[in-house]
Amino acid sequence: MVRAQRNLRDAYPTWSQQRVDETAHGCFRHMFQLGAEFIHTPRLITRDSAIQQITFTNMRDSVRALLSDRPVLLISGHIGNWELVGYAIAMLGFDMAAVYRPLDLRGIDAWVREGREAKGLHLLDKFGAARSVPACIAQGLPIGLVADQSGGDRGYFTPFFGRLTSTYKIVALTAMQYGATIVCGNARRLRPDEADPPGVWQGTHAEPARAAKTLARIDIANTMRYAVEIHDVFGPKDWEGNPDAPYYISARFRRALESMVRSAPEQYFWMHRIWRSRPAHERMGKPFPEALEAKLRNLPWLSSTDVDGLIACSNTDAANLHVLQKM
Repeated sequence: MVRAQRNLRDAYPTWSQQRVDETAHGCFRHMFQLGAEFIHTPRLITRDSAIQQITFTNMRDSVRALLSDRPVLLISGHIGNWELVGYAIAMLGFDMAAVYRPLDLRGIDAWVREGREAKGLHLLDKFGAARSVPACIAQGLPIGLVADQSGGDRGYFTPFFGRLTSTYKIVALTAMQYGATIVCGNARRLRPDEADPPGVWQGTHAEPARAAKTLARIDIANTMRYAVEIHDVFGPKDWEGNPDAPYYISARFRRALESMVRSAPEQYFWMHRIWRSRPAHERMGKPFPEALEAKLRNLPWLSSTDVDGLIACSNTDAANLHVLQKM
């Protein structure tokens, strides 16, 4: 809880302490609710019943990408129900592969794999992804990646909530190697009082009287309402000619991840050590690198004020490095 509150204060410096505390508690409620949803997902989400739980919004560009001959990387984060994104793509009629970390309990892991793969979602062990991902791309399968966690000290340090954040290199390198289109989206849980957003597929959710037949339907079927939302779609034409294409790609999908989090901050895993890994210049007590500043100023969505703020924040982080590395 303490880490979640600290990360929220850093991400939303203008928020009151009460709002920080409420959002942190909401984050943990969301996490426990997800646990129940993961168990019931194979039963509730089928090709016939998916529209009772999922509204598909602004899907035009992503569906076009999936229908093209170009490889597709589907990027999401630990925001909302990331597993439901894979199910949603499968419900649209596209088989896909998703990179995941196998569960430590083999029996549960086997159950998860069997249930998910029965829906057309192929799970790839992250520890063997270097071999399995190219094979799946060769078969024309979209690849799903949850890519919001820290990329370590050797990752690309890109902006995230006004602060340099380590970002995985593998997404950009894979996209460039295969000329892939990158689709960034998430499944956001709708609030109980929130109307379904306009969507290409949507239906009437389970009625309370029908749901009351079982406790599971009271707790799950009526509350498991999600909107699949696309935050960005981009491809080779967007980064061709960029002086540092891998950095541009990494910064752009990290920007989309921030947009996902801002859409529902209480549904993000704020307990992650988001800012623990720090760039070399901070760790070595050196000035902000001119090359990194040039990369930031070359990002079209950042203003000069944004870049100046990132540099100032980096200088502050360098002075408080011992605190960050304990986070």
